[in-house]
Amino acid sequence: MASLFLIVVSILLSSVESRFVVEKSSVSIVSPYDLSSKHDAAIGNFGVPDYGGSMVGTVVYPQKGSVGCSPFDGDKPFKSKSHRPTILLLDRGECYFALKVWNGQQAGAAAVLVADSIDEPLITMDSPEESSDADGYIEKIGIPSALIDRSFGEKLKSALKKGEEVIIKIDWTESVPHPDQRVEYELWTNSNDECGIRCDEQMNFIKNFKGHAQILEKGGYTQFTPHYITWYCPQAFILSNQCKSQCINHGRYCAPDPEQDFGEGYQGKDVVFENLRQLCVHRVANESGRSWVWWDYVTDFHIRCSMKKKKYSKECAQGVMKSLNLPIEKIEKCMGDSEANTENEVLKIEQEVQVGRGSRGDVTILPTLVINDVQYRGKLERSAVLKAICAGFKETTDPPICLSEDLETNECLERNGGCWKDPKSNITACKDTFRGRVCQCPLVNGIQYDGDGYTSCQGVGPGRCMIHNGGCWSETRDGKRFSACLESNLAGCQCPLGFEGDGHKCEGASMLMNAKKVLPVNVMDAVVRTHGVDSIASVKEINCT
Repeated sequence: MASLFLIVVSILLSSVESRFVVEKSSVSIVSPYDLSSKHDAAIGNFGVPDYGGSMVGTVVYPQKGSVGCSPFDGDKPFKSKSHRPTILLLDRGECYFALKVWNGQQAGAAAVLVADSIDEPLITMDSPEESSDADGYIEKIGIPSALIDRSFGEKLKSALKKGEEVIIKIDWTESVPHPDQRVEYELWTNSNDECGIRCDEQMNFIKNFKGHAQILEKGGYTQFTPHYITWYCPQAFILSNQCKSQCINHGRYCAPDPEQDFGEGYQGKDVVFENLRQLCVHRVANESGRSWVWWDYVTDFHIRCSMKKKKYSKECAQGVMKSLNLPIEKIEKCMGDSEANTENEVLKIEQEVQVGRGSRGDVTILPTLVINDVQYRGKLERSAVLKAICAGFKETTDPPICLSEDLETNECLERNGGCWKDPKSNITACKDTFRGRVCQCPLVNGIQYDGDGYTSCQGVGPGRCMIHNGGCWSETRDGKRFSACLESNLAGCQCPLGFEGDGHKCEGASMLMNAKKVLPVNVMDAVVRTHGVDSIASVKEINCT
């Protein structure tokens, strides 16, 4: 009966029309020039895609073992011997995608492209179940990979067969939308810790990413929302013992039995209860401006209330909430009545948002991370995910955590990024960003610089003369200071009275140097007020002879 129930649920779920979106990067042929073209590639759901970045490399297609199902001979035979990395091209078939990429990585490849063997729309390369990963190689994959269509693969192989050097660019810069200064992301997870490698992966991620997540959330840089997948019980089975043990609210919200044994251990509805509690922890904490406490609760619950320790219970959960100063009554009110034959507001929303909307497809893989409405592909690991989140910020709005040496290279350190710089004041237009750098005239001490950022920047507005004299000429002669920066002018440089030049260079001060002999008092005062000549301001008498 139990197996029949699971089969019926599976049939019902598969019969519902779903929309799975394949997340993509782009691949462009840089050389040979006559093959220049741009193609889509489906990002693999393992390894580390270079979100926000790109890679230019030389394509290599192995003469033997082109399917990549066995380790390649030699010591890293595909390790690049030039400044360009090696991008290994392999054929689809005969083994798991992840194994191909692992063998490519072990052979020295910086990235792997798998060419499809049939003409079909691109699909997402996913990792196999834990039973097929006896050596644990999936978690060790640290390079990006992607599936390309058959015709593009044949095009690359044909050029390589002719002996041509094929250089391509894999580009992930637009794989994550980056519209503004705040990233919105969500994690589809599960409180069940007895579901094997997937559960271990998501719990390790939550524990390791908690610090980064809370820094981003407290700083207002991100908006995080947790989600939990639920299923429904087929109408014909609502009164069955199997449905009653796995569902709440009369079969509306269900979770699989953790041990796949309806007679022993924890039941599916225990998982639904805790999933609902964790949703309400986030909702209530968010209402009080402490949304980041969800990360503390989930981490502590996993440590203190694990199924493996037989402590997965309401009582243990309440102990965790109490230790985090969470309002237990509000959270239980949010959870509602699980026995009522009515919709649960919180779980109903979860079922609705599980269905794809806009550019985001249905959530069909657990765990799933969604960043700016695009599903993340790759290893669910702290640094890899942080890099993908950082790729979601509009350039120049990156939070400090995204500009660390572990995540990106500061391009302003080399030749000032090709931007303008004033060597005297050390003011620069180069601004480091996660995606690279921008040349943008800066704002310094309230004074805005204006220009193209590459060849020139000049202070404008009040106070500009206070910083390196506004970039204008100045000189002291016989204890008297002369300046071409006028506070009365909001921009530009103008040589003072008696001097000639463009304001950046001024010459000839005979009239002003002999001002005592040629200027009446009222004219001298005007010069002082207009040009700010400090030494002349102290003159008390004027000799006219």
